[in-house]
Amino acid sequence: MKETTPTVFVVDDDASIRKSMARLVGSAGFAVRTFESASDFLNCEGKEGPGCLVLDVRMPGISGLELQERLASDPTLPIVFITGHGDVPMSVRAMKRGAVDFLQKPFDERELLAAVNLACEKAKRAHMEQLETSAVRRRLVSLTPREREVLSLVVTGMLNKQIASELGISEKTVKVHRARVMEKMRARSMADLVRLAERAKPPSGVT
Repeated sequence: MKETTPTVFVVDDDASIRKSMARLVGSAGFAVRTFESASDFLNCEGKEGPGCLVLDVRMPGISGLELQERLASDPTLPIVFITGHGDVPMSVRAMKRGAVDFLQKPFDERELLAAVNLACEKAKRAHMEQLETSAVRRRLVSLTPREREVLSLVVTGMLNKQIASELGISEKTVKVHRARVMEKMRARSMADLVRLAERAKPPSGVT
């Protein structure tokens, strides 16, 4: 699976900060896009794929912490906070919600780049996991209704004989369906099939 290069999104209402950040992060080899406000970022196109947000905490309109809350369901966009007005409770709140780092202005450039690197690596891993999960779900969709029934029973640990009794079919037919399920799901072993079936499940609360 081809790895996608992350983009660093800088969101800060200070034009001089945006300019210096774009220069610094760009010099490290990252693609950079800058935004004056959280609203501008939310409304922009082309945010697909992994990325990293370098985000100011206090901005007019939607604050950095509010933006973090809105993006909480997207693991492919980890956040590095930068602020000139931070305090301990604010930083604790941000870190508990998954921020990679919380840096005070003026920050050390090496420290910032280290945080951006860490965030981008985290984003790439999350993106690859999403792609792999999508591929597994496509394999699941390719199964026939009967094959899905067999799969749902196989992963509970039921034997072929038990599955045959449960579905009212012959044990030989169960073996045929089971082999097709293993092939279509690209499972190398029973343990692998159970792992893939678990991965294909939607997140809790999503149907």
